[in-house]
Amino acid sequence: MCPCSGKSGEGLPFFLPARLIEFEYLGNEPDPDYEKLAEPYRRDLDFAFFAVNLGYSKSEYGELTPREKAFIYKAWENKRISDTSFIYNAVFTAVYNVNRGKNKRALKLWHKPRVQKADMETVQENMAVIQEVEAKEGKGWIDLIYQKNGLKRPERKVENG
Repeated sequence: MCPCSGKSGEGLPFFLPARLIEFEYLGNEPDPDYEKLAEPYRRDLDFAFFAVNLGYSKSEYGELTPREKAFIYKAWENKRISDTSFIYNAVFTAVYNVNRGKNKRALKLWHKPRVQKADMETVQENMAVIQEVEAKEGKGWIDLIYQKNGLKRPERKVENG
């Protein structure tokens, strides 16, 4: 539901999934008295939202289709939720780090994504292809890769034992 209209998907094609455009976090119960009072000013309220929150001019707002407006409202909600979540995490991390014990590690605000484990079936298929090529053509392709990159192939140390 758009914040300035009481009707969900007003003027939108029927096949547009509501989940894509309706507010999940910032929506509230419609107030029938407000809706009745606001009805004559619906377009002005809608433009005011775009001007104040997104910096649109009257001409830019006028060029938007109802579908584009609905997606912009949803993107605005997602950004708003994302921004406040980042602020919450930053404040939580800072407060925790200031109040942590001497021997406790500090929390990090950002975490690098972990490396995904390889799909073993794909790895086995790739290894089978490599072994098949090596059986036919030998291991000269490895030397060729090192040579083309201007590198010297590392020598393996042989253990005596």
